[in-house]
Amino acid sequence: MTETGKKPPHETLDAQLMRYWEREAARFDELAARASFGWIARLYARKAQRALEKAERARAKEVARGRLPATVQVAASDDDSPS
Repeated sequence: MTETGKKPPHETLDAQLMRYWEREAARFDELAARASFGWIARLYARKAQRALEKAERARAKEVARGRLPATVQVAASDDDSPS
């Protein structure tokens, strides 16, 4: 129970999926970096990109529910832009 006496909201499936796909994307990125052959690295890079897209869809649903601020979505997508 929180200080206001209300229970914290339960974690939604979308929140769980968002974390899962972000972890999978990181795992695929690492596998791509360690790959011995270029075609395997590209395969893992594509899988990482698809995982990030799935995480972004789940994040958008959480933002629409009001469970995440919209700025989190923008900050996460800014990480992909080249500097």
